[in-house]
Amino acid sequence: MLATFLAQAGDWVSPTIDWHAVAPELVLAIGINVILALDLQLAETKKWMISTITGFVLLAAFIPVVTLAVIGDDSVRSLFDGRYVIDDYALVLKGLFLLAAYVVVLMSQTELEEGGYYQGEFYVLMLCSVLGMVMMASARDLVSIFVALELLSIPGYMMAAWNKRNRKSNEAGMKYYLMGVFASAVLLYGMSLLFGVTGSTLLTDIGASLADGNLIGLEVVAVVFVICGFAFKISAVPFHQWAPDTYEGAPTPVTAFFSVAAKSAGFVALMTLIFIAFPGADEVYEPLVWAMAALTMTIGNVLALRQTNIVRMLAYSSISQGGFMLMPLAFAGNSDAAGSAMNAVMVYLLVYAFMNLGAFAVVIAVSRKTNSGEISSFGGLFGYAPGLAVAMTILFASLAGIPPLGGWFAKFNAFKAVLDAGTTAAYVLAAIAAVNTVIAAAYYMRVLRVVWMDDAPDGDTSPVNPPAPVVAALAITVVGTIVVGVLPNLVARVGAIDALTGAFAG
Repeated sequence: MLATFLAQAGDWVSPTIDWHAVAPELVLAIGINVILALDLQLAETKKWMISTITGFVLLAAFIPVVTLAVIGDDSVRSLFDGRYVIDDYALVLKGLFLLAAYVVVLMSQTELEEGGYYQGEFYVLMLCSVLGMVMMASARDLVSIFVALELLSIPGYMMAAWNKRNRKSNEAGMKYYLMGVFASAVLLYGMSLLFGVTGSTLLTDIGASLADGNLIGLEVVAVVFVICGFAFKISAVPFHQWAPDTYEGAPTPVTAFFSVAAKSAGFVALMTLIFIAFPGADEVYEPLVWAMAALTMTIGNVLALRQTNIVRMLAYSSISQGGFMLMPLAFAGNSDAAGSAMNAVMVYLLVYAFMNLGAFAVVIAVSRKTNSGEISSFGGLFGYAPGLAVAMTILFASLAGIPPLGGWFAKFNAFKAVLDAGTTAAYVLAAIAAVNTVIAAAYYMRVLRVVWMDDAPDGDTSPVNPPAPVVAALAITVVGTIVVGVLPNLVARVGAIDALTGAFAG
């Protein structure tokens, strides 16, 4: 037996690795170890340096993403027998994750310093989660997808409970962990069934095996379980229960990170599976995704109307926005809508990152003065902090889909993708989405009415002095929201299916 093993080992050939292609992942991995080492050596008075270094690590990881996109050729970089792919699709998403994480670092820096949190551990966990997201963008087989998912999820469980002295934070972390583990179990079971019936973990092989559309019972169950597993990550109804409590209990920068980066990673995995592994399973996943999209946007919006806490309102708003992003995927199997569906989801993810991170940046800035998350605490904001009031107006109007801001273009693309399908189900879903757009505008405008027309609580009109990093985060997100809305052509081609060279090829 030993001789056989040694003989097989002698035949093993080390895979060729394109180091440029995996440079973003390497930079993040090195950065994680550097921050761990520095955290052990730095005195408490110098811990502030860790956030700055984390920001530089994220920017450094962004550089090879740019070089791969600019100076790389148009060919697909495929590693490990096609299990890890670097193409336009992956590069756009890696850039999104890194930029979102950088903005979160800006938002969290002062809060962690003043709150007495362990900064080193926090940023290490966040970078580990970002590494999982970056890997998710390139993953093209079930094993790498699951590894990336757990790498981004496990640090998130600890980050949700980071405020250990707060009961709500502990509750948030526990709920997120328990439901996350359950969702991972469902997902893993579905993946094991896929492997059992197709004999491969490679997504292209699975897609070829299911291409005829004549799915047996186990294949149907596998597809349903995988879709439901990822529905948890994107907080789609009925898998959304964790989101409001987790968002409210976790530190606000962590909430912003969950609502954008973690949600985007879930959508990335879902899109990759739908377009590569499940093209022949459209009769199974399309009704499921249709129902989840309709329920997610409706329940999210209706419950958001009842909220008095702005973080919980943004939590339900995030749920409803996920419903709009799911809407095009309900028709991804339709030949007339497949291209526009991919375009719509990609554009929506980019726009959503700007406007939602910006909304949380405003919340962080104002709550430093009010020490409250109640919507009423934003009363009179225009009187004593007009800049923040204007920024909040831009961001909330964009979330509502009001032209000429980025949100209108995202929603326009989502509606276009649905209407391109040209089916009765498509028209019904578009009608549901139109009603929900009006409902969403109601609670966004309710907050803005408080900001512009109500008096400041207790007559306190002392100025708000947000830290410079929060101002920088706010500037990035507001400018991004405006530019995308005014110049939509800048992102219109980002998600074009024909531009994603190799995302859907073997």
